[in-house]
Amino acid sequence: MRVIIHDLKEPYAELIRSKCDRVIEADGKYAPCQGCFGCWTKHPARCRMKDTLQQVCRIIGQADELVIITKNLYGGYDAEVKNVLDRSIGTSTPLSTYRGRQMHHTLRYGRHDLWKVIVYGESSDAEQDTFRYMAERNALNDGFARWEVCFLKDFSELEDML
Repeated sequence: MRVIIHDLKEPYAELIRSKCDRVIEADGKYAPCQGCFGCWTKHPARCRMKDTLQQVCRIIGQADELVIITKNLYGGYDAEVKNVLDRSIGTSTPLSTYRGRQMHHTLRYGRHDLWKVIVYGESSDAEQDTFRYMAERNALNDGFARWEVCFLKDFSELEDML
């Protein structure tokens, strides 16, 4: 299953929907993560908050390929995209294991294929390096075999990157 998380406005919604199985819109119409860890312990992979992100752990957890489209925010995800990712902590369990000779949380849904980030907006070389490092670490932590970061110079390139 291919899942796309994006913070783009309406003109791109139809294109994005045609390129994936599930879309998660980072539109800010949901609560931020409360840090209660209920999605880890009390009701695994389901957030206690009843909004559009209540099942986000299960959607992302079942993705073979996760594509994140985000505006550059100082070398990191846009705040709304980061909020979606924060709410997806339940894709793992509170238990730990070794992956890549490092300690990580045990995956609730197993391994995945590709973690891809498409970044738009101006970015310096240092910000691009930060994005690459962050995507690599996120992919490893969430059990993705591969990772990729693309920097969008013009929105006419978006369809080819998807």
